[in-house]
Amino acid sequence: MSAGAGDPRRFGIEEEYLLLDRCTAEPSNRAAELLLEVPEQREAADREFFSSQLETATPVCRTADEAAESLSRFRAALSLAAARHDVVLAGTGLPPAGGETAGLVTPKRRYREIRSEVRSAAAHQYVTGTHVHVEVPSRDAGVEVLARLARWAPVLVALTANSPIWCGEPTGFASWRHIKSMSWPLSGYPPEFADGTEYSETIDRLVASGVIMDPGLVTWTARLSANFPTVELRIADAQLRVEDAVGFALIVRALVEGCLRAVERGDPRPRIAPGMVDGATWMAARDGLAGDLIDPETGERAPALAALDRLAEEIGPDLRRTGDLDRVEHYLERRRKQGSPAERQLLRFRETGLFGLIDLYRAGAEEGIWSDREFRPVG
Repeated sequence: MSAGAGDPRRFGIEEEYLLLDRCTAEPSNRAAELLLEVPEQREAADREFFSSQLETATPVCRTADEAAESLSRFRAALSLAAARHDVVLAGTGLPPAGGETAGLVTPKRRYREIRSEVRSAAAHQYVTGTHVHVEVPSRDAGVEVLARLARWAPVLVALTANSPIWCGEPTGFASWRHIKSMSWPLSGYPPEFADGTEYSETIDRLVASGVIMDPGLVTWTARLSANFPTVELRIADAQLRVEDAVGFALIVRALVEGCLRAVERGDPRPRIAPGMVDGATWMAARDGLAGDLIDPETGERAPALAALDRLAEEIGPDLRRTGDLDRVEHYLERRRKQGSPAERQLLRFRETGLFGLIDLYRAGAEEGIWSDREFRPVG
């Protein structure tokens, strides 16, 4: 993928979903069955690690509308198929119930090998996320982007935190998925690399040593794609709404654009103390947008909403250039008013329990691109 002069930088979104039983909110192993019922979506969809998970990927996109249309079409088709089996397609980072039961691994050779290698650490990995790919001109440029995106990791986690409930109880974390993901052999934000060659040599060494089976198991929260000329940000939980996923992807694209421009100017990388990114991100996963966030570069704490304002200021010029400013401002304003998606889940859970959460998930799947109104029970 490459951007022409003046063209918006291309991007793509991978979204993972959980299949939950409508009556219990527990994982339902129906992925293969549902995909057979929607042949028109088969090229855009795949099974994930557990048989209760599905994944879709947008085509390579220039515009937000392209991405939103692709994700909405998938959600609409799969949610209708799921409803016929009393199952809900859920945009949430973890199932709110049933996580204590070991997941049924999808019967693919690679997934079985992963289960064998990772052992019990993989047994309850119902983690589902929203991954954003943004094109970069080279792997050297991609390494520079990874180093410069690091200071924004905490605010990006807080903005998209959407997994506060596990095994029927609030966890005290806005993104429990982030904490669960720390049990993979590679976790957290990647270390700095001098260039693309060092990055590739490091991955080769990790595979050769047996730390990971293959480059696809680089489970850092950000990485260079093994298959495409992109930076892949894997930091976000699965999102309740299509517009949340798209708004987040536009923010990531604008940040990448700013990072690349800083490289062209010769700006030095931010100086970040070892452990600061992961520590600040852990705090963001705990508190979401309800507390303070730490700037990994300065070590300073600030209210989360102030961090959102700083983010908006940083990306504003690039969003204006691509015509996405209004859309992202609308998204960020909702987050300021409502908090992270995790806060929406907690509010619904306190009001109506697991049944309320099921309605919340079902509404997000069935309505696709939302108008800016409150969630309402469907049916």
